[in-house]
Amino acid sequence: MTKITIWIVGALITYSAAANAQNDPKMDQFIDQLMAKMTVEEKIGQLNLVTGGEATTGTTVSTDVEAKIRNGQIGGIFSMSTPSKIRKTQEIAIKQSRLRIPIIFGMDVIHGYRTVFPIPLGLAATWDMGLIQQSARIAAEEATADGINWAFSPMVDISRDPRWGRISEGAGEDTYLSSKVAAAIVHGFQGDNLAAHNTMMACVKHFALYGAAEAGRDYNSTDMSLHRMYNEYLPPYKAAIDAGAGSIMTSFNDINGVPASANKWLMTDVLRKQWGFKGLVVTDYTAVNELSAHGLGDLQQVSALSLNAGVDMDMVGEGFLTTLKKSLDQGKVKLTDIDRACRFVLEAKYKLGLFEDPYRYCDDQRAKNVIGSAANQAKAREIAAKSFVLLKNENQILPLKKSGTVAVIGPLANSGANMPGTWSVSAELEKTASLVEGMKAVLGNKVNLLTHLGSNLMEDPTYQKHATMFGRTIARDPRKEDEIIAEALKVAEQADVIVAALGESSEMSGESSSRSQLDIPHNQQNLLKALLSTGKPVVLVLFTGRPLTLTWEDAHVPAILNVWFGGTETGKAVADVLFGDVVPSGKITATFPRNVGQIPIYYAHKNTGRPYGNSGDFEKFKSNYLDVSNSPLYPFGYGLSYTSFTYGDIHLDKNTLDNNSSIQASINISNTGKYDAEETVQLYIQDLVGSVTRPVKELKGFQKIYLKKGEMKTVKFEINVKDLKFFDNNLNYVAEPGDFKIYIGPNSRDVKEEDFKLL
Repeated sequence: MTKITIWIVGALITYSAAANAQNDPKMDQFIDQLMAKMTVEEKIGQLNLVTGGEATTGTTVSTDVEAKIRNGQIGGIFSMSTPSKIRKTQEIAIKQSRLRIPIIFGMDVIHGYRTVFPIPLGLAATWDMGLIQQSARIAAEEATADGINWAFSPMVDISRDPRWGRISEGAGEDTYLSSKVAAAIVHGFQGDNLAAHNTMMACVKHFALYGAAEAGRDYNSTDMSLHRMYNEYLPPYKAAIDAGAGSIMTSFNDINGVPASANKWLMTDVLRKQWGFKGLVVTDYTAVNELSAHGLGDLQQVSALSLNAGVDMDMVGEGFLTTLKKSLDQGKVKLTDIDRACRFVLEAKYKLGLFEDPYRYCDDQRAKNVIGSAANQAKAREIAAKSFVLLKNENQILPLKKSGTVAVIGPLANSGANMPGTWSVSAELEKTASLVEGMKAVLGNKVNLLTHLGSNLMEDPTYQKHATMFGRTIARDPRKEDEIIAEALKVAEQADVIVAALGESSEMSGESSSRSQLDIPHNQQNLLKALLSTGKPVVLVLFTGRPLTLTWEDAHVPAILNVWFGGTETGKAVADVLFGDVVPSGKITATFPRNVGQIPIYYAHKNTGRPYGNSGDFEKFKSNYLDVSNSPLYPFGYGLSYTSFTYGDIHLDKNTLDNNSSIQASINISNTGKYDAEETVQLYIQDLVGSVTRPVKELKGFQKIYLKKGEMKTVKFEINVKDLKFFDNNLNYVAEPGDFKIYIGPNSRDVKEEDFKLL
């Protein structure tokens, strides 16, 4: 064992508790007896996960599914729904296969099921773990009512590069916040009893480091130091596992030169041995087959590599099914590894209660009562409104009055299919209200609403086709741009206020939706400039699945409300916030850059030996740009309100800390504006002197509070040694004595500070 491996093993054993409880002896006995009856071929069959075809994320489509079930060659199916269809399929396994082993049914339940909540980046912007857990609980209620018992969620990949489209599917750039979100979603899906008919197994993805793909290009390589890996990128996966997640999915990228699905160090040494994970490991879509394109060999070779690395289930590619028996006969894999993988698949089914009742998720009446209920829709509307982030509100243009005429103009104004956002595979797009329809439902006859396309989503029709896949089409106007804008201006001239519904379509972010430029499409910007030229108040309602470069918009548009993609109730929720029924309280969880050249940009960066000053002015021979400030456009944690909050000074009950004590930090927050509202108070800590370079600040706590206008509350945080721990250069998990700073504020930039010392 190398020296660095010894460090890693020691560090992780110290850092981690056993991730999953001890196995149930009754379960062990049941599976022992079942596996004793199984042929090698039937064991390998359990490792085969195929698609039912309702939603795919690759080019491969599974064939001869029913015949393979009869022959014991399928362990699980994903992308199949409805109690009747799943029951029919399950009956083939139970009534026609030799050993009557039930099938596990999975689905990409990412941010809701039929009732769709905001995209995960928007959910994280609520900073409300209770609401996030509720959204996952409702998603589980609906999905299990439709026959599904396995969710390929949460995605916990840290991303600091908004060019990567899948930043929309995670919680953003921060380790601490992402860990909290990961645990909340796992608890929401799995509840207290995984065998209940309304809970489902979570699948943590993508293990590991997928969000750090080079150049923000999906599926690309990842190259990262162990120090950064352990301190910044691995903790959210570990948090989800500690929360009890039943399964984990491999990532597409390589780690230390070895793709995740063939990486034994990652899947066995870290995940199993050091973290104590006792759940199921499944690949992503055809990830085993894609190991050949990575250059690791033919299908038989890479299938053997994947099994030997610690992977249990092969998604869609069927390399395990078609090659493992041959590899076993040739001595390239061991029966013990096939048995290990088969056992983890069978244990997942046992924990879900499928051996006791394979049809427990097949209740047509429950599906009718639960899926898309009025209560679920109401909760989706509430959460959507709380996810929206007010980026600018010059002269208090917002909230709008519920009177007069409002023109809603832009390619996102009348597209209900885009409101749920990316990764909403179970949404009923044709039944989802557009922004204008939702506003009309809320406002009734109080406000006269006018609308117009204003511009095409983008100039290039081919690019627009790529950006509006999976039924998210936005109609194009074939006329010249200036003709479309001229007609839109005639509508705008009739209005008192203009709402510009602009930004990305839902499929401009998400999987395989990387962008090299992050501005609002050029033709939409031209429309926005024309609308501003009318002299009427303009509110930009921004749709996006990622941070965009909004430097021009911030300088010229008086009000900007970032609504992400808010789910099935987006239109109503936007109306709630625009017209003041809900005061915005969202805070961004990924930094918005001034331009693409600043990327990667994130708040928890490290200082250099020649750090950039706080003045914002260029300084020669400092770590700064010639052509732009180092500072972001909008910092991590940023978000405005219709009211104003005043932060007092930080008070510490003492200025020293040791291993057996804690420090209480308190701060008075006052609502000095005109509206009752929520505020997220954020706590950051900086380790001033360390054995290794440390970030300029790290989020270590937050509280979301509600203050009536004129009210003041004292917010208290308790700080102890565990909040100061990190992996040092030897990957020991330590807190080093010395000087620290504590920062408290409404975002990562605008903070009060105080000093303390760890003895």
